[in-house]
Amino acid sequence: MVLWHMIRDHKAGGIAVVFVIMQLLCILTSLIFPEEFRYTSPENLQMMLKAIPLLGILAIGVGILMISGEYDLSVGSNFVLSAYLMALTFNAGLPVGLAIIIALAVGAAIGFLNGILVLKVKMPSFIATLGSMMFLRGIVLIISQGFTQPFRPGGMSEAIFTGSIGRMQAQFLWLLLISFLAYLLLARHKLGNHIFAVGGNTKSAIAIGVNSDKVKLIAFVIVGLLAAFSGIISAMRVHSVSPTQGSGLELQAIAACVIGGLSLTGGKGTVLGIFLGAAFLFIIQDILLLIRAPGFYLQMFMGLLIIVAVIFNNLTKKE
Repeated sequence: MVLWHMIRDHKAGGIAVVFVIMQLLCILTSLIFPEEFRYTSPENLQMMLKAIPLLGILAIGVGILMISGEYDLSVGSNFVLSAYLMALTFNAGLPVGLAIIIALAVGAAIGFLNGILVLKVKMPSFIATLGSMMFLRGIVLIISQGFTQPFRPGGMSEAIFTGSIGRMQAQFLWLLLISFLAYLLLARHKLGNHIFAVGGNTKSAIAIGVNSDKVKLIAFVIVGLLAAFSGIISAMRVHSVSPTQGSGLELQAIAACVIGGLSLTGGKGTVLGIFLGAAFLFIIQDILLLIRAPGFYLQMFMGLLIIVAVIFNNLTKKE
């Protein structure tokens, strides 16, 4: 009974269940596939520390926006467009620092424009960002003509984003830092309270003096900024930007948030839940790769997990 009451608590339930399932999944797979499964090998753990931040950072931005009651389906296109423009401007002769600033500015601007479409033009965020997703992907293809853009800045800038301290990867440290800042925003700052308020009940939030449009616009800018930042880390890591990168990331980010306990209607969620949701998705992908399962299995499991997570979230809502 104590365990069930803990699970039913909206702050702890989803997080606890995700954590337990992650551990059970790893143990079960190691027992079923003892030869193929090398989950705890140093090489695999190091690879995970490099890969999880790309989805994790993106999911934190998407999660903050979902808590405010809105969606952004353009984050995958933002991810690749910002990174591609960074690589393009750097290869044209701009300093790497300025190229990074341009990428972040483009990402924030895309988030801002999405917010304007939703809040001022009164378009549903799902439709507005679906349109911008397709539009931005088209821009990437026009600029790139289908060619990959190399990106090798080297030096300190590359070490800051993708270096390592022992076995600890810089990009994972960035994920921890951004997670901590997001926690401070949502749990310790007035803006965080307003984000939860407008997501939970916009009319009530407005009635107590919250500027809902301003709050949601800030959330759109945050998700755009983090999409660009994730794209920068990806480009630094693989030393190139392909026009096809980022495809499907928006759905994976939403899936990570839902698995982490965020409500689809807004007003509920934690940074820890988002973090564990992103890690859980990657762990599934990693396990499938280790046991040499076909790649399309990930899509099947992701779809199933979203359905199960939504059902579980509905069952554990407080009466």
